[in-house]
Amino acid sequence: MFADRQSSVCSQTSKGVLLVRLCNWVGEAVLSLPALRRLAAAGYDLHLYGKRWAPAFFEGAGLPVTVRRGGFIEATAQLRTLRQSLDCAGPALLMTNSFASALEMRLAGFAPSGYAREGRSVLLRSAYGLPKFAHAAESYWHLAGCFLGSEAPFPASLDWAASDGQRAQARALLARHGVAPGSFVALCPFSGPDDHKNRKVWPGFKQLAATLQGLHFPVVICPGPGEEAAAAALASKAICLPDVDLGVYGALFQLARGVVANDTGPGHLAAAAGARLISIYGPHSVTAWTPIGPRVHLFHDASQWPSVDCVAEAALRMD
Repeated sequence: MFADRQSSVCSQTSKGVLLVRLCNWVGEAVLSLPALRRLAAAGYDLHLYGKRWAPAFFEGAGLPVTVRRGGFIEATAQLRTLRQSLDCAGPALLMTNSFASALEMRLAGFAPSGYAREGRSVLLRSAYGLPKFAHAAESYWHLAGCFLGSEAPFPASLDWAASDGQRAQARALLARHGVAPGSFVALCPFSGPDDHKNRKVWPGFKQLAATLQGLHFPVVICPGPGEEAAAAALASKAICLPDVDLGVYGALFQLARGVVANDTGPGHLAAAAGARLISIYGPHSVTAWTPIGPRVHLFHDASQWPSVDCVAEAALRMD
């Protein structure tokens, strides 16, 4: 596991605490996993700082996470206190690209490094140029390489893992609804908050749910806050599991026969968890942000959405 690798290396060649400002979106955090693992393997004692979903996401990795509080002023004060409690000499690495995230770190007494974006180079101890990459995941890997001063090939997999407790919770949820592992299809029919017009939402989810249920395959949907009514309208007979944290969500994906997802964070999580993912990228999605995983079946056509029959067949296919 991530934590085991980190502790075994740090006990021999510890380079001290490194605070890492995490990405703001779930999909980005998934794609940054290899970079974080690389930093830990180099001997850094990682402490992560990010959104409220981050502790559950990284629980299986065994990494400490501090949840960012409030706005700019409160976050800066929080970081200053965090630096004192960690007895940290000041190095920090920004997975974010914003000016504000660099300014928070600098005012809190950290010496952050990161990409030279938004005119923030003056705030950075080391400001790195951002080359163009075929896939977004390579940018996080490159950032870690710049910080470490070394190059290495990008790994073949992302290897996200749930904790034992999260896996147990996922199995208990399924048992409560009488659903056997491997018998159900998980649907991720929503898009991220930046997709204000739902342009990345495949229009076939409602018909797909009906098709799967007609074939006697249970359908599981895990709506986020405020998505419950939309989930019920989409598939009234689906098993709805609201308010599950990201770790339990990922564990459910691992137990599914298949996962069908839009261009959204849960799709990246399913892929990194090793689930059979049917990833639907429509005309407004780009391949630089496609999920990475050993069992990803990508539907991406810039001119049209895939048919329900094609998606259902892929979701029910066995390896």
